[in-house]
Amino acid sequence: MFEFLFKRPGDKPGDKPAGQGGQAGGQAEPSASAATHSSNHQRTAQAEKLGRIGDDEAAAVEFILQCEFSELRLAAAEFVHSPALIERVHTAMRNTDRRVAKLMQSRLDAHRHREAEHRRAQAAVEQAESLLKDALLTPNHVAELDRKWSVISAPELDAAFQTARAALAQRLEAQVALQRAMIDRVAAMRQLGGAGLSAAELGQRLDVLAQEQDEALRSPEHPSLPRALVAEFAAGMEKLRAGLQVQEAGQAALAARAAFIDAQQAKPVAELNAETLRREWKALPHLPQDEQAAELQRRFDALLATVPQPEPRRPKEPREPRPAHEGGAKAPAKEGAKDNKPRGADQHFIDTMDAMEAALQQGSLGAAADHDKALKDAREKGMRLTPAQSDRLAHLRAELKRLSDWARWGGNVSREELIKTVEALPTQNLAMSELAKKVGSMRDRWKALDSLSGAAPKSLWERFDAACTATYAPAAAHFRHLADERHANAARGQELVEEAQAEIARLRDGSVEWKHVAGTVQRLRLAWSHLGAIDRKEKKRLDALFADALNVLQGPLEEQRKAEMAEREAIIEEAAAIDPHDRHAIDTMRALQQRWQDHARSLPLERKSEQALWQRFRAVCDDVFQRRKETMHEADIERRAHEAAKEAISARLEAAADSVTPATVGKLLREAQAEWQAIGPVPRAHEARVEKRYHAAVALVQQHADQARRAAGVAQAGMLRDKLRLVQELEQAVAADDAGTTDWEARWSGLPPLDADMERTLRTRFDAALAALRGSEEQKAAYGRTLEANSGKLLHELLRLEIGAGIDSGPEFARERLKLQVEVLQSSLKSGQSAGQGSGRGAQGGATAQLRDLCALAALVDARTASRIEQLALRVAKEGK
Repeated sequence: MFEFLFKRPGDKPGDKPAGQGGQAGGQAEPSASAATHSSNHQRTAQAEKLGRIGDDEAAAVEFILQCEFSELRLAAAEFVHSPALIERVHTAMRNTDRRVAKLMQSRLDAHRHREAEHRRAQAAVEQAESLLKDALLTPNHVAELDRKWSVISAPELDAAFQTARAALAQRLEAQVALQRAMIDRVAAMRQLGGAGLSAAELGQRLDVLAQEQDEALRSPEHPSLPRALVAEFAAGMEKLRAGLQVQEAGQAALAARAAFIDAQQAKPVAELNAETLRREWKALPHLPQDEQAAELQRRFDALLATVPQPEPRRPKEPREPRPAHEGGAKAPAKEGAKDNKPRGADQHFIDTMDAMEAALQQGSLGAAADHDKALKDAREKGMRLTPAQSDRLAHLRAELKRLSDWARWGGNVSREELIKTVEALPTQNLAMSELAKKVGSMRDRWKALDSLSGAAPKSLWERFDAACTATYAPAAAHFRHLADERHANAARGQELVEEAQAEIARLRDGSVEWKHVAGTVQRLRLAWSHLGAIDRKEKKRLDALFADALNVLQGPLEEQRKAEMAEREAIIEEAAAIDPHDRHAIDTMRALQQRWQDHARSLPLERKSEQALWQRFRAVCDDVFQRRKETMHEADIERRAHEAAKEAISARLEAAADSVTPATVGKLLREAQAEWQAIGPVPRAHEARVEKRYHAAVALVQQHADQARRAAGVAQAGMLRDKLRLVQELEQAVAADDAGTTDWEARWSGLPPLDADMERTLRTRFDAALAALRGSEEQKAAYGRTLEANSGKLLHELLRLEIGAGIDSGPEFARERLKLQVEVLQSSLKSGQSAGQGSGRGAQGGATAQLRDLCALAALVDARTASRIEQLALRVAKEGK
């Protein structure tokens, strides 16, 4: 198997190595013997020099460049691993020593692959560091980064990537914790709404939630918080704060009224005045509608019941009427005027107060304000109210003022939210039209707040207006750009109209070239159809001008085209009148075709008309040629039949190429060759093409058969790898004395069978290991010692097979590989024979038999050795040995 060590450039396959010269009938000539002896001596000297090189790569490179023996150059090439030196050797040996060049090329490819992997790994590390700097980190970016790194092999950057990845994981965990805490806060806030807590406890809970929310918003990962939850939390907190203030105000009112009652009860009853008590009671803060308020009202009513009532006033005695001369006639009129004074509001006024109260209860401040204005107008007209009505009206106005203040406060909060919403719009990557709509809707909402909550502070309005202006700026620029485009399109449309009018002027001057006119009309139409958007008014004007100009151009052009169509019709009639049997028929037809082409170049017709006339003319020409072909000799028909038969053979081979197998390819090609030779000649003009297709089809079938053979070998190598791994795992279990619970027979049965020889070899090895695993301790120990003892032999045989297959064993095995090559070389030189002429088992059985012998050797292997064996099996399968 080591014939390649002794091959030299220029050696012919039939040449024999030194020491094997022919001796037919006598001794070799002295000159040939001397030359052989000198060559062997020089080779021995070079081999000794190679042994003294050691690990010096530069010396190895110089040795390769100066050495005349290919086997020694290949052995020295094992020491070259630096990229620059590899490139130098590859450049020098590319056209001199194919094996050294191939080895150097494989190492260059490996180095370039490592560099590419390093660049990809560096890019992944930089991406990870960039993600760490991003304010908003999303899990999908990290997942994409992990997918990229999973296919990268760069141990030197693994630590840096893992450090950055750990930091990213910490950020993601912090985001998850922050989001979960946000969800919990929102849930806790929702529960506070119906928990029925006291004002102090509710305020304490709200302060805790607000503090937690502030800490979350100050966190570096706060951009990852869901905006909807943040907005919901803010709105909910505002609502709970407002409810808390109402609750605190109610409790303060209850405390004030209770203190008032206690203070009045402590006074002597004689000092109390019912009217004063009522007035002071009404002046106190408004009570909520609950049981405590009802209890206080009962206590106040009981207090009033203990207060002594004032004596009723005596009615005045009526005066006697005065005489008429003393003004008695005027007395009735004065008394009537006193009786007509209003003693309370009318029913309309009371209904208005009821409507105002209902509006306040429903929270409709606008309607309540309108009712209050109507009540003010009624009071200004001189309406007098009773004390109860005045108290009620004052209470309603106080409630309106309180709710208006709350509405103004809530409106300012809503305005702050509007400002934040507007400021966040540029980050949402909205379309310009949608951005403009959003800004418009924000301004409408601001105006609506002005009508509901009163005018906004000037500072808030300036912030809102500045935010809207800055947000709308890209949309405004976009719309200005669109307007500029419309103006440019309008200018381009005007240029097209002016070009059409200039063409009309040339047409009227008499300088007419109809092909140019037709091309201009078509080009103007196409350019007009590609015009962009134009303002509607300008578009209407330009469309009218362009249509008028085209109509002027189209008139004479259509007349000319009608004349051209008549000429084409005449050419078709002449072609139809040709006699196919006339000897000059072909020349006449070609002349008509030339006339047709001249007319087509002078004035192209409309595409539809041109195609219709051309199809008719072509059909007439085809009919003439067809009738002429029908009159040809029967020999031509027979030759075409032969051509069709041969084309069918080629087509059958092409169709069968995809489904051909190595077992059927021989029969298929033999049958096709027999049919091909049995068919007669084909037309001479097609002979080269038919032959070329047939040979290409044969090559395609052979190629697919070779691919199928290689694919079967690769599949067999994959099955061999799986079973070999199972056997190696079983032997590892024997060596480790780990019986375990694995069902080895089931795992073996679950794998697909190999070819008979390899299946029998691995089964024998598997059974031996399984018997040792299930046997006694002495059997396990003995088998384990055998496995350890065979490890060195397996490595030696594997290295030998890698040398024969031309596989790089790696830099760590360079010394052993060189030693083995030199040993083989020296032994062959001493014996005067080529290494390939030894009586070794590997040289006789081929690579497949050698691989089978290697797989039959039971030995402990590490992951690197197992990978080398699998690579060797794959190479043997691909080469089909």
